[in-house]
Amino acid sequence: MTKDVSIELANTTEDLKQVLALQAENHKSVVSREQGLVTGFVTVKHDLSILTSMNASAAQVIAKSDGKVVGYSLVMLEEFKERIPVLIPMFDMFKTLHYQGNSVTNYRYYVMGQICVADGYRGLGIVDRMYAKHREVYSSRFDVCLTEVSTSNPRSMRAHERVGFKTIHTFSDATDEWNILLWDWK
Repeated sequence: MTKDVSIELANTTEDLKQVLALQAENHKSVVSREQGLVTGFVTVKHDLSILTSMNASAAQVIAKSDGKVVGYSLVMLEEFKERIPVLIPMFDMFKTLHYQGNSVTNYRYYVMGQICVADGYRGLGIVDRMYAKHREVYSSRFDVCLTEVSTSNPRSMRAHERVGFKTIHTFSDATDEWNILLWDWK
């Protein structure tokens, strides 16, 4: 298996289908707690319809090797929150949070809807490269990127902190304890 990986924007239905397949392989429902502490996991499931709509509004950043999607990082605009009800509380919480003395919602923002790298491709800097692509493509349109990471996912926390995300709020809900992270592009 080659490790030549390109970072690009999703532009075909096949790209999106491969994103969903990788998501299914790494969903918390199939990753043991022990494995999740080491490799990470994803918590939200998308379907092709919503992912296609999301991609039409803001192209998703993917990593490909030999034509196969081996990583993805999803742009989640607020307009899609109603289509993924589990995320509504997060978007509502943003209205109560402040950053540098301003309401978070006063910034032009989008949410890093989910990021994942396939087994066998982890530790190669793909997360950093995908985030660099996000900044390259979206920093003229947005001031900040927000995300929510489970405190029980230390690998993801380390990766987000490494590229520049800062924890601005921590809270618990019925499912887990979460950190709200912000990456300032101003």
